[in-house]
Amino acid sequence: ITNGIKDERDLSRQVALVDEMVAAGVDAIVIAPADSKALVPALRKAIKKGVVVVNIDNRLDAEILEAEGVSVPFVGPDNRTGAKKVGDYLATKLNKGDKVAILEGIRTSFNAQQRLLGFQESMQDAGIEVVSSQTAEWEMAKANTVAASVLSEHPEIKAILAANDSMALGAIAAVKAAGKSGEVLVVGFDNISAVQDAIREGKVFATADQHGDQLAVFGIETALKLLVDESAETSDVETPVDLITADTL
Repeated sequence: ITNGIKDERDLSRQVALVDEMVAAGVDAIVIAPADSKALVPALRKAIKKGVVVVNIDNRLDAEILEAEGVSVPFVGPDNRTGAKKVGDYLATKLNKGDKVAILEGIRTSFNAQQRLLGFQESMQDAGIEVVSSQTAEWEMAKANTVAASVLSEHPEIKAILAANDSMALGAIAAVKAAGKSGEVLVVGFDNISAVQDAIREGKVFATADQHGDQLAVFGIETALKLLVDESAETSDVETPVDLITADTL
C-alpha cells in the first residue's frame, strides 16, 4: 500500500493515513514524516499494536520518541553534511564579507533544521554574512514572495541558499523579476529534474542529491528484516548525499 499527502504541510492527513493503515492491518509502515514531532504519537500507537515502523528521509524527533517510550530505526542522509557541501561549493564563487540569504524549510522538521545548520556552517567558515534567514515552508510560491522581499530589503546579497529545490525555483523567479539574473547565485537541495535543467541553463549554481528514489528501498529492506526477526539489530542507515553541479550532471 502506498499513500501520500498533497504537500509537506498536510500533517493531519498524514496522521490519519497512519491510523488508516493500522486499521487496515498492515504489518509494517515505512514513513517519511512531514513533521518530526507531530507524527510520533500516531506511530507510537502503531508500534503498540505490533506494526513495524521504519523512519526514512526526515528523522523523527529523538526527545519525543524517548518521551513516548518508542524506538524507530532511521534510514536517510546526513542533511547537514549535504547542505554544507552545497554551501562550501557556493563559497568558492563568493568573497569573504559577501552577504547571502537562506530560505529555510518547515522549522519543526529535522531535515530543515539540519540543512540550515549546514548552510550556516559553510557560510561561517568562509566568512560570509547571512543577512536574512526565513522559512518558506518548502513551497515555491512562498519562496518567491520571501526572496522578492529579501532582494528588496538587501539588494547587496550575492546568493540565496534554499533548503530544497522547490524553494530554489521560487528564488530564481524572484531574482529574474528583480533584474539580478547572473548577479545573485541560487543553490538548492534535492536534485529534482527542473533544477537539473536550471543548473544546465546557469540559473541554479548547485544542489544536493539525496537519492530519494532509494530511500524507500532501503527503508523497506529494514522493515522486512524486522518482520522476519523482530529482535534483529537495526542500526540507523546513513544513505549517500552528493553535490550536483554543472560539471557533474
